[in-house]
Amino acid sequence: MDFIRVSRAVTVTVVILIPTLLACGDGRPKRVPVSGIVTIDGKPLTCGFITLKPKDARPSTGNIGKDGRFTLTCFEKGDGAVEGTHAVAVNAFEQLNSNTLRWHAPKKYSNPNTSGKTVTIDGPTDSLTIELSWEGGRPFDENIGGGE
Repeated sequence: MDFIRVSRAVTVTVVILIPTLLACGDGRPKRVPVSGIVTIDGKPLTCGFITLKPKDARPSTGNIGKDGRFTLTCFEKGDGAVEGTHAVAVNAFEQLNSNTLRWHAPKKYSNPNTSGKTVTIDGPTDSLTIELSWEGGRPFDENIGGGE
């Protein structure tokens, strides 16, 4: 008889506990899928990565493909970004050698505090467009130390 009572108690506990655990989610802020394109002077940016930084949540990042397109990741690949207003940073450089970087977009865009770019995410999107400009400049090489 004790075995039957214990068995029933375990069954009732499991029946109550499983739906409760499933309803809890991953404990992380709600994210929505976000993808889009980065352009510079109207043409797709062909390399780099993008960061969307909300005020009070984890940033989302994505690699920029040769076609300028990106998909954002916050916690897990492709899970997007939290809703709200985000400061934007775009790092578009390639390392030519151990001492030289080639910038494909102005350095000011590489920091969300100096980029001057913000976006508002208010739902899922696959068409977010981030427009950058050289403002008369052009790609340049930067010596990052050592050697010539």
